[in-house]
Amino acid sequence: MGCPPVSASWPLKRWLGLGLGLIILQCITLGCAQEKKVAKSKVGEKVGLPCCYKIPSSESLQNYRVYWQMNITDVVLAYSGEKKIDEHPRYINRTKMDFQNLTLWISTLEILDSGPYHCIVQSLQSSPDKPGSHLLCEEPVTLFVTADSSEPNIEREVTASSCESTEMVVRCSSHGGFPKPKIYGVLNNVSVVLNTTWESESSLSPYNVTGTLWLNVTKDINFTCFIEYDGFVRSTSLLLAKANDCIVSTALPSYNVITASSIIIITFLLAISLAAKYFPRHACSHCSKNQDSVEDHEKESMDPLKSSKVTCEMSSL
Repeated sequence: MGCPPVSASWPLKRWLGLGLGLIILQCITLGCAQEKKVAKSKVGEKVGLPCCYKIPSSESLQNYRVYWQMNITDVVLAYSGEKKIDEHPRYINRTKMDFQNLTLWISTLEILDSGPYHCIVQSLQSSPDKPGSHLLCEEPVTLFVTADSSEPNIEREVTASSCESTEMVVRCSSHGGFPKPKIYGVLNNVSVVLNTTWESESSLSPYNVTGTLWLNVTKDINFTCFIEYDGFVRSTSLLLAKANDCIVSTALPSYNVITASSIIIITFLLAISLAAKYFPRHACSHCSKNQDSVEDHEKESMDPLKSSKVTCEMSSL
């Protein structure tokens, strides 16, 4: 008998089947079918972390053991039946578990609460095929705790100024943000890079950030500082005004100018002094001449009287 004809598509089907098998094996090994759950909240607020199992309405927590753990090793809260069997000291009076859907509620959140949590549910009911307690589900959920950065604060310091331009240092700062914030600036709708420094006690502590910019301002410009952290953005604007009062330098007069001015002033004072001495004498001499002429005139007017009197006396003789 002859061999059956081989289809041309056989090698393709073989490779497709092999590839699909490898993908399924990888998913089983790495758990790629498991959806990663993420919860976000802010410092001081309350958050609920969902569990992978819900107790049927016909049952109660009496038949289950539930562990909520952080980083796999630290037990945050644990119940066996309806009795609390473990609780982490850092979470005392801050955690509560829903007895039906097994959600873990954490209040008054701290940055240190950030991290991976695991919900582990075991059944305490035994069955012929599963004697004793057995695992029902185990699933991680990651919590991100953020902290609001303060409104950006802009300060400027003028280092030099002239009629043409004003040199200044501009600093923008913000504090208390988490995670590590970004800072950038905009000058009249043009982005600028700031020289940035961060300060934090640890990787799980609030950040203080400062951005510095050196400018040579030739005209008034608007500066806006942006703080960005975990999808949130805050901004503050400030008008950077160029100094308008141009101070003209008043240089001291030269030696020749001072000498000439002194001579003019001295000459003027001497002229006033001489004039004060000359004019009173001239006026007095003029007055004496007038007085002498008056006296002479009176004498002349008296002489005819005397002569007339003599003539009369002689005629009587």
